[in-house]
Amino acid sequence: MSEPIATPRPRLGHSMVRANMAGAGAALTIAGFLLIVFQFIALHAALVRDVHVQARIVGANSVAALLFNDRRAAEETLGALEASPSLRAAGIFSALRKPLALYQHGDAAPVLAPDAAMLRDSHVSTLTTLEVVEPVESERRVIGYVVVRSSLTELYMQLLGYAVLTVSVGIGAMGLAYLVIARMRRAVLQAEAHLDYLAHIDSVTELPNRHAFNERLQVSLKRAGQAGAVGLLLLDLDNFKVVNDTLGHNNGDRLLRQVARRLNDVIDQANLRAVLCRIGGDEFAVIAELSGRAQIAETEAATLADGLAKRILAALAAPFALDLHQIYVTASVGVSLYPHDARDVQALTRNADTAMYHAKNHGKNAAASFTSEMDQQARRRLRVEADLRRALDRDELLLAYQPQVRLRTKDAHDTVISKANVYGVEALVRWRHPEIGLIGPGEFIAVAEETGLIVPLGLWVLRTACEQAVRWMREDGITLQVAVNLSARQTRDPALVENVMDVLRETGMPPHQLELEITESVLMEDIEDNIALLESLHAAGISLSIDDFGTGYSSLAYLQRFPIQKLKIDRSFVQRMPGDGEAIAGAVIAMAHSLRMQVVAEGVEDPEQLALLRDAGCDLGQGYLFSRPQQADTLLAWLNRLDTAEDDGSAVFADSEAAPSASLPSSLAG
Repeated sequence: MSEPIATPRPRLGHSMVRANMAGAGAALTIAGFLLIVFQFIALHAALVRDVHVQARIVGANSVAALLFNDRRAAEETLGALEASPSLRAAGIFSALRKPLALYQHGDAAPVLAPDAAMLRDSHVSTLTTLEVVEPVESERRVIGYVVVRSSLTELYMQLLGYAVLTVSVGIGAMGLAYLVIARMRRAVLQAEAHLDYLAHIDSVTELPNRHAFNERLQVSLKRAGQAGAVGLLLLDLDNFKVVNDTLGHNNGDRLLRQVARRLNDVIDQANLRAVLCRIGGDEFAVIAELSGRAQIAETEAATLADGLAKRILAALAAPFALDLHQIYVTASVGVSLYPHDARDVQALTRNADTAMYHAKNHGKNAAASFTSEMDQQARRRLRVEADLRRALDRDELLLAYQPQVRLRTKDAHDTVISKANVYGVEALVRWRHPEIGLIGPGEFIAVAEETGLIVPLGLWVLRTACEQAVRWMREDGITLQVAVNLSARQTRDPALVENVMDVLRETGMPPHQLELEITESVLMEDIEDNIALLESLHAAGISLSIDDFGTGYSSLAYLQRFPIQKLKIDRSFVQRMPGDGEAIAGAVIAMAHSLRMQVVAEGVEDPEQLALLRDAGCDLGQGYLFSRPQQADTLLAWLNRLDTAEDDGSAVFADSEAAPSASLPSSLAG
């Protein structure tokens, strides 16, 4: 059954709150302690100042008593201190520090005569009392001293009140801080949970995404250990881009959600511990634990994985409903097994991806299990791609030319070729790799198209073919129509028309001698844009033709809008002649002539096909019956032999001269 993937739990918890609160509490405690100490110092300093003021007042009032040694007057002066309960004792002393009068509040101990240290510091403080001394002067002469002792009880009471206030504020601040931190914690937890969700869950399908896929696959491999087996299925929806382009991305997302639900249903019914992930735009992955830690044979694991892949394809066969539309979706599935095909996440994923593209390249709507041969093909493709980027610079590419022969001639026999009947040639690119040898266009053209190298490659083909055509015309007196293929990516290149005109101007090639071929399927991809493109090329005098006609889905209405001069019947129809291909070819020829187009038959290989095409009114033929593709010098020699045969009256038969080129093997000549 499908196993959900839980996103990681948030890493912030109560421990973080406790740590934050402990930190805040420590900070508040230190701050409160420092504030209390500062307040004590301030209060103590203020008390010292106040007691000094009191002592100076007593001293000022006791000048006469000291001058006349009047004890009673001195005691009366000290009696005024009763109004200040905090002043616990006081004394008036002579200049010789002899007591004149003493004052005590309650059971307080009497003050003593000031000593030298006290006179120097002007006050002495203990934990409970403060004593200050003030000299009494008359006519700038010290005549005595006043000593006043004050209790620190009132200071401590004030300090206690301040401390209580500070602690109360601190507790309130801690409570407020806790509320703020708790709220922040909730917000952070929610944000972190949302980020974890976004990091692991696809927003469209709510399936685990690529990040979660990598984590889960790693867990599954670890859980399987050495004895268990894990099947990885990668599936890519075929032609999903068409849905987005025609129905819009919103409907594309709706379709993806329906696909995800249907795939999850398949997994639930498979009775396997598996999880479905969306790892790309239209790409899904299924991680299936086929045996846990139990031993399982490779064949049994492969059977389970292949069975799951087939059920997936069967489930996708039914149409999907999008409003009023019935959408049919197919998929290409690649299967790779652990530990039989790979022993780590990267290799297992790479192998499944290789198998998936193998299925896609072999017709789509299929499943393929990874094999070592696929890996070799993938490695070769990588090498082809890497080396193709340097092939142009290294002059490894060459052109071969296959003649196109006129079929509608008054004096032509069934299989006789004359030089006058050679209408033109089609330029076909070949690659002579210095290590691999000759690589066929079927292998490297697709790579060039996918990587974008087809644009500089196509421009090189165009320039080289035009240069050769001009060389034949100027040096050999031979004028031939030269056909060059345009790829899908080239037609989307905004600089195509400008590049073609630059080549014609730089090589001196007459525009009417150049023919550009576009396949029917490419022509129908972006119809309006292609119409504008072809009209620009046609206005420049360039001939245009539709290649592989009959393999696409063009309509008569669109054909009338394209400025096309020629149709090429696909070789698959010609090869079915005689037979059902004969009727198709006849219908295409009749339709093309009604639209005032010429017709070229590709793949003509025997005289019977040639005769049938001539009877149907086909204009031009191209194929092994006339000649295989040849390099320029070999083609020139072949044309000269035709010329010699015409001069001496001998006949050159097509089937006897079908393969004059020794420079290209037959496997690469087509």
